[in-house]
Amino acid sequence: MAVPGFLARSRIVAPPGWTRWLVPPAALSIHLSIGQAYAWSVFKTPLEKTLGLSGTQSGLPFQLGIVMLGLSAAFGGTLVEKNGPRWAMAVATVCFSAGFLLAALGVATGQFWLVVAGYGGVGGIGLGIGYISPVSTLIKWFPDRPGMATGIAIMGFGGGALIASPWSSAMLGTSPTTGDIATAFLIHGIVYAVFMTLGVLIVRVPADDWRPARAAAQTAAKPMISTANVSAANALKTPQFWCLWIVLCLNVTAGIGILEKAAPMISDFFKHTSAPVSTASAAGFVALLSLTNMLGRFVWSSTSDLVGRKNIYRFYLGVGALLYLVIALTTNSSKLVFVLCAMLILSFYGGGFATLPAYLKDLFGTYQVGAIHGRLLTAWSAAGVLGPLIVDGIADSQKAAGKTGPDLYQLSFWIMIGLLVVGFVANECVRPVKEKFHEPTGQTAVGSEA
Repeated sequence: MAVPGFLARSRIVAPPGWTRWLVPPAALSIHLSIGQAYAWSVFKTPLEKTLGLSGTQSGLPFQLGIVMLGLSAAFGGTLVEKNGPRWAMAVATVCFSAGFLLAALGVATGQFWLVVAGYGGVGGIGLGIGYISPVSTLIKWFPDRPGMATGIAIMGFGGGALIASPWSSAMLGTSPTTGDIATAFLIHGIVYAVFMTLGVLIVRVPADDWRPARAAAQTAAKPMISTANVSAANALKTPQFWCLWIVLCLNVTAGIGILEKAAPMISDFFKHTSAPVSTASAAGFVALLSLTNMLGRFVWSSTSDLVGRKNIYRFYLGVGALLYLVIALTTNSSKLVFVLCAMLILSFYGGGFATLPAYLKDLFGTYQVGAIHGRLLTAWSAAGVLGPLIVDGIADSQKAAGKTGPDLYQLSFWIMIGLLVVGFVANECVRPVKEKFHEPTGQTAVGSEA
């Protein structure tokens, strides 16, 4: 694939003395934008009312977006490694913004399929390419602190809804119309295009011979940290890859089930109590979850640099299952318990994403870590369908059976507990990659960007 000169990797090699700390802000400009996906629940109720949709239908754009995220990351991962982060960020900008513009047209003309195809299909490609675009570059710039570096950037994806949720709610007002939703989509598309372009202009890659001053002290071999490299093709042949695929899929399913339906869920949960949750408070809950999702990505991934990736995933999955158990047992007796448990679950959800690239780097090396990461994100695609399908599908069926309040979600919570336990077991099965999968010494430098 021919890459225009301005976007080519050769044009963005950093000169001597260039500070690596400019790379995380460049990555954040992309991730804060595409992180808007986590605020989709703010659009669900308005779309249902104006276009006559069910809860399951209004979740389709989000579900397709997550599916396309995983698929585009998997199929585009090698291209991102080859063509470089500026090319990838530019592609992400065009696709993500175009998705909003198509969604605006779909709402304005009453064609919901166009909202699904635009936001979910085209925009989802922007999500996938944008998500992986800075990861390999960050790991190359920060080999001494990979968990912290990827956590800084990927926390933007978790924090995008912190901005988008109140912003979108303000545009929609208390009684949104078709015109309000279309205008909101249009403005989102334009503003995000401008903001993401900043990252395209700033990002740089390190020279082949560049090393940070602290690298030698920080990269000594540890039991679960390999100094060898594994290609993307060989990674697919290892049990470690598939164990992590299961871990990611189930951890994401547990978090995304709450996140995708956050606003209507908290409203339903406390609807028949003495203090029901208002629309504004529900939107605030979405923003609060976004905040913990964002902070978890930085705090827990940075902690993983100290305690190890396997140990931190034990924490995510084990404690996450216990938190779901608390919600299931306390039902709607305490808003504080519900909100705190949901916040922690979302912090583990975000932390799992941010820790994953460093876990892959530990197991497979830096050789084609971006391409391996892209392939592993197909687990996110599966979870993007599985999580909302479980929560939305069960809630719709329970509502049809005449149930209300916490009864709409109890079964979903017990399912999530079981999934997290399975994920915990899969993480326990992760071991160092066998030597037969390693690349021969001296060959990885030649194909490191393949």
